[in-house]
Amino acid sequence: MEHIVFLTGRLAQASLTRVLAGIEAAPFTWEVREIGLQVAALMTADMIRRRVAAPVFTEGAAPRRADRIMVPGRCRGDVEALSLHFGVPVERGPQELKDLPRHFNRSARAIDLAEYEVAIFAEIVDAPRLSVAQIIERAQQLAGDGANVIDLGCLPETRFDHLAESVQALKAAGFQVSVDSSDTQELLLGGKAGADYLLSLTLDTLWIADEVAATPVLIPRVPADEASLYAAVEQMQHRGRAFLADSILDPIPFGLTASIVRYHRLRERFPEAPIMLGVGNLTELTEADTSGINAVLFGIAAELNVAAVLTTQVSQHARRAVSEADWARRIMHAAARNATLPKGMSDALMTVHAKHPFPDTPEEINEIASQVRDPNFRVQISPLGLHVYNRDGLRLGQGAFELWPQLKLQDDADHAFYMGVELARAEIAWQLGKRYVQDQPLDWGCAAPRPTEDLARWCAPGTTMKTSKNNAAETGATSTTTAPTPS
Repeated sequence: MEHIVFLTGRLAQASLTRVLAGIEAAPFTWEVREIGLQVAALMTADMIRRRVAAPVFTEGAAPRRADRIMVPGRCRGDVEALSLHFGVPVERGPQELKDLPRHFNRSARAIDLAEYEVAIFAEIVDAPRLSVAQIIERAQQLAGDGANVIDLGCLPETRFDHLAESVQALKAAGFQVSVDSSDTQELLLGGKAGADYLLSLTLDTLWIADEVAATPVLIPRVPADEASLYAAVEQMQHRGRAFLADSILDPIPFGLTASIVRYHRLRERFPEAPIMLGVGNLTELTEADTSGINAVLFGIAAELNVAAVLTTQVSQHARRAVSEADWARRIMHAAARNATLPKGMSDALMTVHAKHPFPDTPEEINEIASQVRDPNFRVQISPLGLHVYNRDGLRLGQGAFELWPQLKLQDDADHAFYMGVELARAEIAWQLGKRYVQDQPLDWGCAAPRPTEDLARWCAPGTTMKTSKNNAAETGATSTTTAPTPS
């Protein structure tokens, strides 16, 4: 059985021991080793090299050599170099030690989210009003969010004189392109310019498919006219032509349920036909967070084996729809492929709430606070509210303004500003039920971009850093006079 040595600091040692002891049927043996610092989050690779002798053995009646070393998730420095130094893998754990059980469970399952089957068509709904350069710029943004096909949305009674030029420019830039119009002449023009797909052809306009090489997206004459869609599909199958079939998803409360049933009947009638699902009528026309809507719709898409989804991000509340669609298709594909519930794979679609927002109980926070002997403030949250503590004691409140008078920072502007930011974050996290980690931005999943942090590089001291250079180098402190929450 694998033997893992977990390195930590004094404040987190007892909590880490309890967490590891609570893992049922753990597939490894373990040792928790405190390496002579107070806060585990300030551990660095250089510090580990100096303080932990190589090779790493667990002492006892029968000394056991470590097969793996786990360091705190916030540990900075080159862990690959540490692996070479110790001769065994050195890995960062999760940023919160209470997540260790989930960390090992997720690693064991090895769910791959790199794969997907659903193609995302991202519509530029106002393409006629944009210049070719603006269309290219918008396409690059959409592709960066995960779009596979750039859909040029034509507008009724609006001239699109540069349609052909736009299609050709997009193709020259390497994009797949679709043209979406109710005007047959615009569809013909787009197809002749090199568009890959045409949205949308009915039984009455199938003749367009004979004029161009573009793949048509077939729709019924009206959403409820399933017979006309079936007839169009059968004609394209008879011709041996590629196509996509779209039953049209209606908005709430104008037939959503009936339209989902239509998609199900379409799949039953044509088990192998490629289907397109347009989700904009739900994401754009429902004032609710689109991450959850996309999760459900892409779950339906996975069950129906949908080939493509058409989405838009016009409304401000739907401005991350393409990125959400990209995550949703990967998660739901993995769930369907592995015959498992879409749980424990990624938190990207959990934009507002967290599954485990309060990893520490008030009692555990009180225990840690009682061990602190320095003036630096730590901030944590629990179901009771915000806990702020240092050597002078612990304060508990449910908002920044409630706690502010107790901190006595009126004469320390830099520190006051820092604590204002941290208490505001903590208050938002407590109100919403999100995970809060001191000195870290709140995690909004795929709802907001978050730069990837390179933990192999040192973080420059911020404006409130007042420790000496030597002390900063030793602790690996990152930004302020406060200390990060124990982990």
